[in-house]
Amino acid sequence: MKHLSVGSRWNADLVAEYHERWKQDPQSVEADWRAFFEGFELGLSLPPKPAKGAAAGPGAAVDAAAQAKVFAAIHAYRTLAHLQAKTNPLADPTPYFELTDKALGLDTLSVTQPYYTGDFLGGQMLPLSEILAKLKATYCGPIGVEYTHIQDGARRRWLQERIESCGLRPAYDAAARRSFLRTIVQAEQFERFLHKTFVGAKRFSVEGGETLLVALERLISRSPGLGISDIVIGMAHRGRLNVLVNTCGKKAEYLFEGFSENHIPDTTNGDGDVKYHLGYEGERSVDGRKVAITLAFNPSHLEAVNPVVLGRARARVDLQSDGKRSAALPVLIHGDSAFAGQGIVMETFNLSNVKGYAVGGTVHIVTNNQVGFTTGPEEARSGRHCTEIAKFVEAPIFHVNGDDPDAVVLATEIALEYRQQFAADAVVDIVCYRRYGHNETDEPAFTQPVLYRTISNHPSVAELYASRLTSSGSTPDGELAGLRTEFEVLLNAAQDRAKAAIAVEVAEREKTPAAVCPFQSPYDASVDTTAPEALLQKVAPALWTMPPDFAPNPKIKRLLDAKAEAFKSGANFDWSLGEGLAFASLLAEGYPIRISGQDCERGTFSHRHAVLHDPSNDAEYCPLNAVSGGESIELVNSTLSEYAVLGFDYGYSLEAPDSLVIWEAQFGDFANGAQIMIDQFIASSESKWGQTSGLVMLLPHGFEGQGPEHSSARLERFLQLCAENNLQVVQPSTPAQLFHALRRQVKAEHRKPLVVMTPKSLLRHKACVSTLHDLTKGGFAAVLADPTPAATTERLVLCSGKIFYELDAERAVRKDTTTTIIRIEQFYPFDAAALRKLHAQYGSPRKIVWVQDEPQNMAGWSFIAPLVESTLGLRPVYAGRDSAASPAVGALSVHKVEQTDVIRQAFNA
Repeated sequence: MKHLSVGSRWNADLVAEYHERWKQDPQSVEADWRAFFEGFELGLSLPPKPAKGAAAGPGAAVDAAAQAKVFAAIHAYRTLAHLQAKTNPLADPTPYFELTDKALGLDTLSVTQPYYTGDFLGGQMLPLSEILAKLKATYCGPIGVEYTHIQDGARRRWLQERIESCGLRPAYDAAARRSFLRTIVQAEQFERFLHKTFVGAKRFSVEGGETLLVALERLISRSPGLGISDIVIGMAHRGRLNVLVNTCGKKAEYLFEGFSENHIPDTTNGDGDVKYHLGYEGERSVDGRKVAITLAFNPSHLEAVNPVVLGRARARVDLQSDGKRSAALPVLIHGDSAFAGQGIVMETFNLSNVKGYAVGGTVHIVTNNQVGFTTGPEEARSGRHCTEIAKFVEAPIFHVNGDDPDAVVLATEIALEYRQQFAADAVVDIVCYRRYGHNETDEPAFTQPVLYRTISNHPSVAELYASRLTSSGSTPDGELAGLRTEFEVLLNAAQDRAKAAIAVEVAEREKTPAAVCPFQSPYDASVDTTAPEALLQKVAPALWTMPPDFAPNPKIKRLLDAKAEAFKSGANFDWSLGEGLAFASLLAEGYPIRISGQDCERGTFSHRHAVLHDPSNDAEYCPLNAVSGGESIELVNSTLSEYAVLGFDYGYSLEAPDSLVIWEAQFGDFANGAQIMIDQFIASSESKWGQTSGLVMLLPHGFEGQGPEHSSARLERFLQLCAENNLQVVQPSTPAQLFHALRRQVKAEHRKPLVVMTPKSLLRHKACVSTLHDLTKGGFAAVLADPTPAATTERLVLCSGKIFYELDAERAVRKDTTTTIIRIEQFYPFDAAALRKLHAQYGSPRKIVWVQDEPQNMAGWSFIAPLVESTLGLRPVYAGRDSAASPAVGALSVHKVEQTDVIRQAFNA
């Protein structure tokens, strides 16, 4: 017989059959059935606790089959009652057959007959009618909870006890409820003020979901008592302006200035962004204890900010040496359609329990408008709820009626407590509505006429809650009107201040008309990146010295011995040694390092071996963590994701400017899986938001006949993004160049993302070596001179990367004495002065050739040609592959023919 889940069918025959199987062999049934029968047996073994007035005594006989049905019913409610909970403020739940007495087999039982409750209600003996009433009150009220999918028994029992001990019935006092009302009215009046003051302006109102603000307030107020000092929030545009002002503390007048058509933002710090993308750093005081509140900047790309928030939270706890990672709380606010539809949500969830990315759990809040722009739930997802994706990390999910602030607060509290208790994610799905269209210029009735007819006749959250509080005696009559007036006065005053500021701004502009100055970010052109020889002599032995009880793979041992020999000789430093010495020297100087990416511990091409393994016992050893007196390095083999992992490391870099933070792609070709992170955050965050990042991206790149998916890191795409000194794009061709580029990244005064086209074949190329002197003298050269230039240069060849070594070898074969080869090591910022100097040094030849492996419409040609022409007054000639739709051919034989032709062109063009 096919296995069925506990929540899929309820009848006595099925329960009896599975019970017999379980008694014979517990492993013969699924985990949820095992949990059910363990509770069943426990319930039968416990002495009953008769409720007051119950007819049966402690020794009363209980019919086993009937009792089994009752236990099955209890489990059914725990598992399925979220489908019957009154969570939708706009509609009553549809009856669910599986929870009817008939489906549960209870229709033939006497409702007055007492039964054991097992682990429900503390093992009492109660009449069936009372058991069902308590189940419905707990699980079919304004909160519908999903938690029986959690396989960890301790977590499941904790939730069960927390839920059933209060019956999911909030019990807040009058003062607390008045504070909830105040928050709701504050949020409502803010939106209404914007609606009437800035008519037609986009603001993405939170109206219909104002209880989101109450949930955030509760998270803040509970945080200090739970050991939380930092809250990092990620959210999209819906309700963002409200959160900026009313949660984070941004002054309303500063926001209002941005709505004025006469306001010209200060562009000296960048190009800026629209109001509903902006972030904020604030601080709140709770009973004298400070809580830092950060709202992360983000683009309109929904959910893209999620891993960025996690990376920022992880960096904060790392810098605090918080091993439990509980002091920084990530809060991600999602939309219902985006939560189900955007793949980054799953990728981010997948990081939650991975050691190198764990943040001690995230509280997720879904503002479930029940519509995405014009898309209804049946079009937006395949699952019953928008939160189905959260089940794969076994997160508890609380669906809660957005019109019930008390229930929203309770669900949020339980989610927060669960996060702190188990360092795991929890989800609060606030089922609400969107009073207006997607934005304030949109007419939602065109596509959802029935829904918006219902919404237009539905009272606001504030009106409903104020009425409840007045009826219960928690607030006096007129409380709502008084609060609305109070906040209206405050908002009008803020608008007056904004108008005054705008008037001054306009007057100043009229007196002194100023030209709009393009933003140009500062850039450190010259940084001392050398390492003293004494320092390298001190740290280098750590790279090849093992503990006495550790024996690496014999092949690895030979590689380590070769490193030691090269260092001793002061020559033949390969790529691995150059990189390792960069890391070791920085650690010794007090710079922490984090490297993450697929297979980064070993390196895709087996060059790094930063974490060693003893084949006799699988013990691990990281030589770099043995650098004397140094900081630690964290190497993280990432999940098979580019988008989320790169976003996480970008977020980490924002909080750790004095650390070397590196993301390495398995192949550079795969970086475009994270293109949103590259375009919307890494390349533009400084200009849009004033946020600087020192993130390093190592992207293996090179044409060696491995086909179109393992050849190109799409250099041309990064170069197209370059402007205003926003990025550094380099392709180092020697170990020493990599050494200096990595050290420059933390030694420089200003932080800039560094994109590195790293080699593959050069990792072990006999000519691609450096010396100890190269590391202790000089620095990174944006343009690298020819080590063997022609005596009289007639042809000046410009190139970048590994093709230099092929050109150099061909020059020797040809016995060419008139060609000099210059390497462009840094494409951006482009060092025109260095190129001009070398051109003059080689006699100012008129014949300039640019050579590249890649097709003409890719890599550096389109970027470098106009720069060379403006620098030297000479248009370079192109030598390379023809333009192509695909980066590289699939057949090695064809690649070899093409490569031979590229080299021939370089000397004949």
